[in-house]
Amino acid sequence: MLHGLERALVLAPHTDDGEFGCGGTMARLVETGCEVRYVAFSIATRSLPPGFEPDTLAREVREATAELGIPDSHLTVHDLDVRTFPERRQDILELLVALWDEWRPDIVFQPSHHDVHQDHQTVAQEGLRAFKRTTILGYEIPWNNFDFSYGAYLALERHHVERKVAAVRRYASQQHRRYADEQYIWNLARVHGTNVNREFAEVFQVYRLVA
Repeated sequence: MLHGLERALVLAPHTDDGEFGCGGTMARLVETGCEVRYVAFSIATRSLPPGFEPDTLAREVREATAELGIPDSHLTVHDLDVRTFPERRQDILELLVALWDEWRPDIVFQPSHHDVHQDHQTVAQEGLRAFKRTTILGYEIPWNNFDFSYGAYLALERHHVERKVAAVRRYASQQHRRYADEQYIWNLARVHGTNVNREFAEVFQVYRLVA
């Protein structure tokens, strides 16, 4: 499924969503020579633990995506206020449409439409509108997904999961969250891999497949 892809776009409502949802897949794509662009819409300043500078997540996302092999030139970080995306829906859509016009990705990775976080839902809905002419996969954020269709499994090698773990580790400000635990990341990749007779995998909802 990933064969021949030249341009992949990852939409992260907040910095670190892309790494949790498809960090291993990003590492695999970069390895094949695919250009991967990562767009984060919020650095979630109001959600930072005490003691961290306001620009902490802007710095951490650059370190994290570098672990996956994504150059700084392929990273875009916006600063929308967290939990306000529904009110900024048109602004987000216009940013996404401009991305389509400029870059025409072969595949887009975005949150699931069943993600219960309002910011994630908005990016997912507007992403489907902006990129309806290309392949769109919804990545899994298990703690936010009450319903999820396991439609596409992308197999990973051990070193892809290692890169994902290394990327998540770069988010020092988020290490207090249970889902940032290294063993959780390994176990989730192992469970998904076992389900399709592979060692490791990440799973996605299929919203559009254009080939």
